[in-house]
Amino acid sequence: MTRPSGTGRRDGPALSLVGGTRRPDPGTSLEPRRRGDVEPARQAAAPAVDEADLLRARLRECAADLRRVRAEYDHYRRRVGRDRLAVREAAVANVLTGLLPVLDALDQARRHGEVTGGFRRVAEVLANELATLGLRSFGTAGEPFDPALHDAVSCTGSAHVDRPTCAVVLRPGYRVGNRLLRPAQVEVAAAVAPGGEGLEGGQRRDGRVR
Repeated sequence: MTRPSGTGRRDGPALSLVGGTRRPDPGTSLEPRRRGDVEPARQAAAPAVDEADLLRARLRECAADLRRVRAEYDHYRRRVGRDRLAVREAAVANVLTGLLPVLDALDQARRHGEVTGGFRRVAEVLANELATLGLRSFGTAGEPFDPALHDAVSCTGSAHVDRPTCAVVLRPGYRVGNRLLRPAQVEVAAAVAPGGEGLEGGQRRDGRVR
C-alpha cells in the first residue's frame, strides 16, 4: 500500500512568514506606553457647566450694578438738593439785604410815632412777608455781647454787669437761616473791677473792646 506523498498541497493559500509586514493603524504610536498614560478615547470628559449657576452669577452681577447705580443716584440727588437750597438762600439773602435800609427807616419812624393809619398796615404786611422768607432780627438791650453778632461802637464801665453786655442797641441786626446779613450795632457796658480800678471783659482804657 502506498503512503500519500508528504509534498501534497493543502487547500487554501499558504502563509508566508518571510518578508511579511503588518502596517500599523493610522494614529497608533509605536513608542512604548508609559505608566500613567491614558488613551484619548478613555479620558474623562470635562464636567459640563450648570446653566443655573451661570444665571445665578449673572444675577448677582446685575444686582451689584443696580445697587451701585442707585447709590450714585442718591448721592447726586442729595448734592443737587443742597446746591438748590444754597442758591435759593443766596438769592433771598441778596434781596433782603437790599431791603434793610427800608426796615431801618421804618424803625426810625416808629421811634418818632410816625407809623400810623394805613402806613402802619403797610409796615405790618411788609414785616410779615419778610418773616415768611426767613428774615429774623436780633439785638436787644441786656443780652451778652457777642463779637460775631454785635458791632460795638463804644464801651463804658458799669457796676451793674459782670461781663460785657449790650447796653443800648443803636441798630438791630438781621439774619436769614444761618446766614448773617448784618450785625447789630450796640453800645457795650463792661464790668468795673473791684475798687473801680480798670475794666475787665476785654475793654481797653480808651473805651474800645478788644
